[in-house]
Amino acid sequence: MELLSFCLSHTICWLFIVSCLARSILRTNGLPWRRATKNKKKKIPEEENRMSLLDLPDLTLDCILEKLSPSELCAMTSVCSELKDKCVSDHLWEKHMEKKWGRLMGDAAVKEWKSHVDTLMLCLGDSSRSSFSNTKWMRSRIVANLKPFSWLSRNHGCDYRRGSQVAIDSVMYWYSNLENGKFWFPAQVYNRENGHVGFMMSCYDAKVRYDCKSDTFQARYSAHGRRAAEEKVAWQRLRPSRIDTMSRDLHVSDCLQGLRPGDHFEIQWRRTKEFPYGWWYGIVGHLQNCDGEENCSCHADENVVMEFRQFRPESPWRATVINRKNHRETGNETDGFYGGVKKLGTEEEITTWKRLWPAQVLE
Repeated sequence: MELLSFCLSHTICWLFIVSCLARSILRTNGLPWRRATKNKKKKIPEEENRMSLLDLPDLTLDCILEKLSPSELCAMTSVCSELKDKCVSDHLWEKHMEKKWGRLMGDAAVKEWKSHVDTLMLCLGDSSRSSFSNTKWMRSRIVANLKPFSWLSRNHGCDYRRGSQVAIDSVMYWYSNLENGKFWFPAQVYNRENGHVGFMMSCYDAKVRYDCKSDTFQARYSAHGRRAAEEKVAWQRLRPSRIDTMSRDLHVSDCLQGLRPGDHFEIQWRRTKEFPYGWWYGIVGHLQNCDGEENCSCHADENVVMEFRQFRPESPWRATVINRKNHRETGNETDGFYGGVKKLGTEEEITTWKRLWPAQVLE
């Protein structure tokens, strides 16, 4: 057992040393990991005996590449074709994608990206057919020229004037488009328009893109109703869009029968029927005729009180009552229209809303 531990520790140390060496070489622009080319006329004995990074076993090399950051992986693609093929592989970039973008890349964003890729491949495919009808342009993956990786040069001091060809349907290309703000994707924004009082404790659909300079997002809200845009949206104010309920679709409420006082929920609300829905946070309250916590029977009543405690008790927006059995959209042009309800099932969801609670009670 001690021998196994000793060998394992030495293997880890070796990987760490080689990884550090590779990063050091990247910073100094030296390229000693290139294999000797066949057309060299003179060979220096010292260089003949030097070990190349590509001489390492595939498993060892993969372990080293997995330790590199996105900027370092991109730098390695400029070294030689063999390293490029390894460094653009999806399995390396999927980890970086999941680490930084996994929380926001919900089903709606993934669907949007796939549609974007299909459009690009169709356009480039048509162009290639007309220009190179007799050449071997037909490949399983069409490539795009990324020049430069602007997000790398700004964040990591890298310069890629030559660009790098990457498959359009690769995870690396997706990651790059997210980082440089070229891809607008669907998301939902908490407390839209910089926490405007009319949208406190709500969450609305938007198209957003990343700004790597400020590490924030730009947001464009639905054109239905009032057009609006916002900058400097922090990561904490975003969540994935729902693909099962679009902003103008009524959510199917399948939780009403089980709602009890104290349960946390989100409910759709819109000012008029021309506007899209937003999701508003609330807590189930007690009916007026309730005898109190100990003898409460609100859960057995056909009506349920939906409270919005960010408003003062006397505010007309403080509460509404809906029917458990036959609830559809209810409301009017004065109070707005209430749509579907979903019960919050995780502590993370509830904690996120509590972090957004206004400093003062609203009117």
